Amino acid sequence: MSRPAIIGIIDGYFEIEPTVWHKEILWAMAQGIHVYGGASIGALRAAELADFGMKGIGYVYEQYRTAGLTDDDEVAVMHGPEDVSYVQVTEAMVNVRTTIDRALALGVIDPVLAADLVRVAKSIFYKDRTYEAIVRTATELGLASKALGRFESWLPGGKVDQKRIDAVNLLRAVTAHLAGGVTPMQVSYQFAHTFAWEEARRRTETARDLAARPAP
Repeated sequence: MSRPAIIGIIDGYFEIEPTVWHKEILWAMAQGIHVYGGASIGALRAAELADFGMKGIGYVYEQYRTAGLTDDDEVAVMHGPEDVSYVQVTEAMVNVRTTIDRALALGVIDPVLAADLVRVAKSIFYKDRTYEAIVRTATELGLASKALGRFESWLPGGKVDQKRIDAVNLLRAVTAHLAGGVTPMQVSYQFAHTFAWEEARRRTETARDLAARPAP
């Protein structure tokens, strides 16, 4: 089986399945594979592993890299299962932040309400964070009702999907890298084959072999 020249990491599961492991990325790069990350868990991992050579793309990555963002819940969302195409049912905090920034820049809301909306959104658990919940909570707190109404009316056509923007830019970066030719990545670290790593690899290989067996 041939190895890829480049891997792009955008999003992934957590809680119900293990999130992509730092060690996996370090191993891939040690094999000469370039690894890009952006938009969601990819941006977080790229910020954490930039010093080892992982390439970060986009606004979300830059925010994690410069400590503008630190929490995992900034990119976490609830979504449906595979049979409904993983339809998104809550909003990522990074999207809320960029949406509020845009509303402020366009004069839809003022700086005070913008700051209040960010605080309200951040206070809502990621599994419940929707624009409807944000506006409802802000209303219950007695925040500027007229401006809130203006913001709510503006949202359908004005909200920003920053995660999607960054994901598209990551794909463009990978495409450009491939078009320009790819030489194996060189790393400055020595990959450590720890017991935990070898055990994880053994379990993965066993699961792969079982999945490849024909049904009885």
